[in-house]
Amino acid sequence: MNTITPDRRLAVLDAPSNLGLRQPAPDTVPGCYKAPWALRDTGLLARLGAADAGALVPPRYVATWKEGDGVRNGPAIAAYARALAGRVSTIRADGGFPILLGGDCSILLGPALALRREGRYGVAYLDAHADFRHLGNSPYVVSAAGEDLALVTGRGEDHLTDIDGLRPYVRDEDVIVLGVRDEEDLRDVADSGLAYVPGADIPLAAVEEVLVRDDLDGFWIHVDADVLDPSVLPAVDSPTPGGLDADGLTGLLRGLLALPGAAGLQLTIYNPDLDEDGTQAALLADILVSALT
Repeated sequence: MNTITPDRRLAVLDAPSNLGLRQPAPDTVPGCYKAPWALRDTGLLARLGAADAGALVPPRYVATWKEGDGVRNGPAIAAYARALAGRVSTIRADGGFPILLGGDCSILLGPALALRREGRYGVAYLDAHADFRHLGNSPYVVSAAGEDLALVTGRGEDHLTDIDGLRPYVRDEDVIVLGVRDEEDLRDVADSGLAYVPGADIPLAAVEEVLVRDDLDGFWIHVDADVLDPSVLPAVDSPTPGGLDADGLTGLLRGLLALPGAAGLQLTIYNPDLDEDGTQAALLADILVSALT
């Protein structure tokens, strides 16, 4: 297991996919694909001292969906996961520490696939929601952003869950869900056997127990902006009360990044359409800079 040191070479890659979300209203597309631009506009890369790894443009978003179609934009999400995995692998092969600016939560399939190709990795999943919907607990599946944790743990359609015959990309016992508080999601994750810590009081020792082990090569950090309380950051599609404040998220990320094996980080679901003056982008940038530098 590798230890991430303070001189790690940060590399920022834009992953502006909204393929995993439903339409917020007729004739519109989800606005979180704009998040990388809003975050970069805060001077994020210069403040981090990070290399610019560019952007991976996603396939076209298709809004039409009906029950029985499977995951919305499923083939496009699978294709994007393959491409994103390649970009993450290149960053890591060059000695970089990848920071992905999403986009929606379905971008997790890319780094999960990349790390699965390297060995056995876990996930620290910071989110108000478990994103664990699958046919075992729901009558149908719809949007991958609400299903990505189920998908990376092997629950779902083969073209998403078994790319290159590597299902599961992450084993159940190598996941810990942090900050979940949506009641339906709490039920789903409690029934799943996955480790989880609900709410805003998250002891780092619980994370270490799951993710710092001799049989793991490391772990990926997923940060959904809605892990923050909506009084702090409301510019997300599904704000849920009871979340972390800015200092709480900063401290948790610092702790995670200091653990042996931290392999990369992604930030998802921040929606600039709901942040007219850009103050919430500035807040998220401040959190990332404080945690990473």
